[in-house]
Amino acid sequence: MSIEKVNLRKLLQLFFADARLQRSLLLADIRNERAKEMREGSSGGDFYSPFWSDVKDYAAGRSDLVEQTAMRIAANNTRARLYPTLRDNFLAMWSEMMRWRNEPFEFVPESVKAQLQIKEIGAVVKIENTAAIRIWDGTHRVIYPYFSEYPALTEEGARLGFWALNEALPDFALDEFRIVDLQHRGYFRPRDAGMKGDEKQQFIQRYKMLLDTWRTLRAEK
Repeated sequence: MSIEKVNLRKLLQLFFADARLQRSLLLADIRNERAKEMREGSSGGDFYSPFWSDVKDYAAGRSDLVEQTAMRIAANNTRARLYPTLRDNFLAMWSEMMRWRNEPFEFVPESVKAQLQIKEIGAVVKIENTAAIRIWDGTHRVIYPYFSEYPALTEEGARLGFWALNEALPDFALDEFRIVDLQHRGYFRPRDAGMKGDEKQQFIQRYKMLLDTWRTLRAEK
């Protein structure tokens, strides 16, 4: 996937990765992009999508997450290291931190997604694979997952994520968004992250620097 059009979770990982990891991720992106151009295919599908699909089924009361995770691992042993951690961390957050779970709610079956145009730098941020809950009072919780093992999501990263979500999905109030770091059991709410008002500026600045690095690496390869 080109960094000029990229999922928000991947972008947040790249924003806050150290220089060595960021370079490695960008080079992998360049290789995949060129493989697609040569019609050779990419390195594979999204490793985390099956797990998140199971989470949404679990939230909707359609399946047992423990059983589904075991089935996913049996089907593909490469999931054996990370899927149990993702499962345990999600279940802990579901029971400990998502307090609204004790109130009547319904899982929103419609996909909540959008593409955020960053016109200042000619880029697009994709918002996909959210999980939306409608609570008894008519408000929502739109949960956005961050999967990366490194780096862990920080409050600064969460603030930039909330800015992007709020810009891309104007039908929801800022306080309705949640970001969960499933590798590190991080649960972020806008009021706790402490929005500062400079998130747009910081987001665009970091994105521009990332694009400059990506284009330099592309020209070298």
